Amino acid sequence: MYPRIFEVPYLNTFGLCLCIGLVLCFVVFRHYRRVKGLNPAFWDFAEGNAYLAIGVGIVISLVGQALFNYLENPSGGFRITTASTYISGLIGGIASFLIGYFVVGRRKYGPRLIEIAPVAPLCITIAHAFGRLGCFFGGCCYGKPTDSFLGLRFPGMLHRVYPTQLFESLFLFLIFGVLFYLVFKRRSYQAFAIYLFSYGVFRFGIEFIRGDHRGAFVGSLSPSQTLSLVMVASSVGVWFLTEHLAKAYRGNAALKDKLEI
Repeated sequence: MYPRIFEVPYLNTFGLCLCIGLVLCFVVFRHYRRVKGLNPAFWDFAEGNAYLAIGVGIVISLVGQALFNYLENPSGGFRITTASTYISGLIGGIASFLIGYFVVGRRKYGPRLIEIAPVAPLCITIAHAFGRLGCFFGGCCYGKPTDSFLGLRFPGMLHRVYPTQLFESLFLFLIFGVLFYLVFKRRSYQAFAIYLFSYGVFRFGIEFIRGDHRGAFVGSLSPSQTLSLVMVASSVGVWFLTEHLAKAYRGNAALKDKLEI
């Protein structure tokens, strides 16, 4: 665990990993745009809208964690700290992007949401994978104590714990590779539904060995487990919605510079 870089205050490894992830997120975004050769004006708008969505997602992730803590212990008051919850931030970021798309993008450039659908989960997974590496170096989001050979001892801990940050990061890199192949080699436009289902199932399972308490929400389920079930359930609706959008997109003769799907 290396939370600081050269022991310089405010220069931490988590922030560095997060920045690397966000840079690669937009490298993938621009690579997809270049390869597909799509409407430049719309994709300029989409990139700007994505910047805004990331900012909103970060705020929502902080507020979401504060809400979960408050619901578990109202006497402690509602306090926003540096603790965050990824899935609530993901939901907030997606909601922000969709609002921007429907308020501005769709009206100005036409119904092009299906163009974004394939590349969005690629951007999300690569940024998230590096973010989880930052969690490992920072010493947060760790697992439960274990005597397994998989366990690691973090500074300040008496027992070895599961490095759940590394498990999740490896899974996200794997999913990124699979989705990259499906999107660029097989021209799949269902990447978002696949991402929601696969990550939701994985996150629900890994929460059983997470050791950093993040509040309670529904019964004995952690907040992330509850939201993971929402992700899995919504993946079915997203699959059929994407099929509908793709069909309408193919049949829309008024759109120019269309993606081949």
